[in-house]
Amino acid sequence: MSTRFVYLGPEGTFTEQALRLIPEAADAERVPVRSVPEALDAVRSGEATAAVVPVENSVGGAVAVTLDELAAGSPLVITREVVLPVDFVLGARPGVALAGVRTVAAHPQASAQCRSWLRTALPDAAVTDVLSNSAAAISAADGSFDAAICAPIGAARYGLTVLAEKIADNPDAVTRFLMVTRPAPPPEPTGDDVTSLAVFIAHDRVGALLAVLTEFAVRGVNLTRIESRPTGEQLGVYIFLFDCTGHVAEPRMGEALQGIRRLADRVTFLGSYPRHRFSGGSPVPPPPGQSDADFADAATWLTKIRAGDLS
Repeated sequence: MSTRFVYLGPEGTFTEQALRLIPEAADAERVPVRSVPEALDAVRSGEATAAVVPVENSVGGAVAVTLDELAAGSPLVITREVVLPVDFVLGARPGVALAGVRTVAAHPQASAQCRSWLRTALPDAAVTDVLSNSAAAISAADGSFDAAICAPIGAARYGLTVLAEKIADNPDAVTRFLMVTRPAPPPEPTGDDVTSLAVFIAHDRVGALLAVLTEFAVRGVNLTRIESRPTGEQLGVYIFLFDCTGHVAEPRMGEALQGIRRLADRVTFLGSYPRHRFSGGSPVPPPPGQSDADFADAATWLTKIRAGDLS
């Protein structure tokens, strides 16, 4: 099978924009699909090499369907993340001026993130919800609406004139996307990696979550995200999803995973992969005594003791 990437479509969305930033996808077939489950199932079935799906937005929060599918579905692993600025534009057919905009198509999250701008720039315009940012651009292009809030790639794809740029109320908003493949050994450690886990904790065990968190804390593993999702079994039964700095091949991360495996009902390893590097960003150093070198030195010391070498 040729290299085939599927992504949450349709064409002209931020997800396609994220996909185009992944080097492995440059010469691959890129296919939009209708939903996150459809994208991930295409990878599970072997119809696609990888899928790119959104997982969280800095304003709107987690994409629940992505978390649920990764945590509870057949095994898949994350091999890359892309963090993309949410750069909304207002696009319209050529010849339509901003003063003439009376109707606007927008995905609900897009209109929510541009609420203040709409109130100021287009106070009398009627905003209608559509299924995606691309659907908004298509609706403006075919004349169903005067304008659309969409991604820059969508405006270009459907021949819209950009009437206003950077219209999001929060100029620093970003969306995080994941590249997901079938289970395979993780990429080699880079020294700046993320490990993702889904942990099923016994709901009737006092202090169970604290015990899991302690496994990370005592080894200096920094948690960058904690999310809980219901299992669907009954009220009060949750899956906890963790993103933490480090790689499964590193000693302190390996020890933390072993400890959590002993304590939790079930642990699903979702991948170790390079962290998206922002300009000027750098890894958070572990506390004194909790670096990988410290753990390796302690392991060597213990091996010598077991061998009777007390030098």
